[in-house]
Amino acid sequence: MQQETAETIALRVLAWLVARDDLLPVFLGATGASLADLRSRAGEPEFLISVMDFLLMDDAWVLEFAGAAGLWPTDAAEARQALPGGGQVHWT
Repeated sequence: MQQETAETIALRVLAWLVARDDLLPVFLGATGASLADLRSRAGEPEFLISVMDFLLMDDAWVLEFAGAAGLWPTDAAEARQALPGGGQVHWT
């Protein structure tokens, strides 16, 4: 996946989060971001990685987003990996 496509998907995730009154406060609390950060940092790859990391924390969120966006659920993980510094994380 190209970086531009990954950034577009991440921006779509961000828009999806903003529209979710139940998840937006959780995202803000988990990342420490403010509403102002959403506007000012939305184009930064580092911020978009935090958006993707948040989404990928819960399979149900991934499925809900993918269904709403008309994407495959695997597109979220691929987008995360295509962002700068977003290579596959090894937890061991």
